[in-house]
Amino acid sequence: MTATPGARRGRKPNAELSDPRLPRQRLLDSANELFYAEGVQSVGIERILEHAGVAKGSLYNTFGSKEALVRAYLDARHENTTGRLQRAMDAVEDPRDKILAVFDAQGQLFRQPDFHGCAFVAASAEADPGSRIEEAVENYRAWIRTMFADLAKAAGIRQPQRLAEQLQLLYDGAGLAANMDHNPAIAKASRAAAAALIDAAAPSSPR
Repeated sequence: MTATPGARRGRKPNAELSDPRLPRQRLLDSANELFYAEGVQSVGIERILEHAGVAKGSLYNTFGSKEALVRAYLDARHENTTGRLQRAMDAVEDPRDKILAVFDAQGQLFRQPDFHGCAFVAASAEADPGSRIEEAVENYRAWIRTMFADLAKAAGIRQPQRLAEQLQLLYDGAGLAANMDHNPAIAKASRAAAAALIDAAAPSSPR
């Protein structure tokens, strides 16, 4: 007898019944893997269901629509990224070092074999105006910008919002270049550029 997709993966046939939390997590795990690697529009619902080993009803009962699943995927990426960056910042004391720690943490991603650039940049390119996907992208970018502004204020920068905008451009560009050029070493250049921007904006810098 031919094994089902779930059986081939070693999943228990009654997993959804025994633990209602499992289908949601399996769907999110599959969405994270497939959406990030291939794009949110390229991956259809049937592909997600087969990869997760769950029934179609589980997806619609849990998320209601593919757009809601994409939004949940992006929200999970947001939480993961903000947590990772916060841990990097918490590991150092000086505000200037905290900013550079953000670029160090980003550089660590560039060396991962499954790095495909920024998930939010990719999702934004495929999002409809005013969609929940676009909202998730805007929330993420606002968090990054606010993070840099808060760090700049703590470092005593004269124009923290201006520096935050410059650092976000650098952060975005580094991720794009590392992905397109397949060059994780770009992290060193982006960190050096960030340090130069910070020093140029510092109170002790000549006007």
